Amino acid sequence: MKSLAYFVLAGLCEIGGGYLVWLWLRERKSIWYGAVGAVILVAYGIIPTFQPSHFGRVYAAYGGIFVLMSVLWGWKIDNVTPDVFDLIGCLVILAGVMIIMYWPRG
Repeated sequence: MKSLAYFVLAGLCEIGGGYLVWLWLRERKSIWYGAVGAVILVAYGIIPTFQPSHFGRVYAAYGGIFVLMSVLWGWKIDNVTPDVFDLIGCLVILAGVMIIMYWPRG
């Protein structure tokens, strides 16, 4: 469970920080949006180091979590409702995440 919490926290930092930079550059918000976004993105770079596995496995699995969280972010923040193919894709990707991170190895 701790590892899933790190994935979610890293996802919130990457997507949230990136979103603030997006608002700064694309929506012409204050430079403070970009500055805060940059700080949050640095935190995103630190959080995965707390994962118990090696870099390649953590980042491969995190990619799947990022996809799911991006779809959810778009739904809740940008009001873009995911369609059935978005949901099916997320389920397939999450199955991959579970195999990569949690499948017992001999």
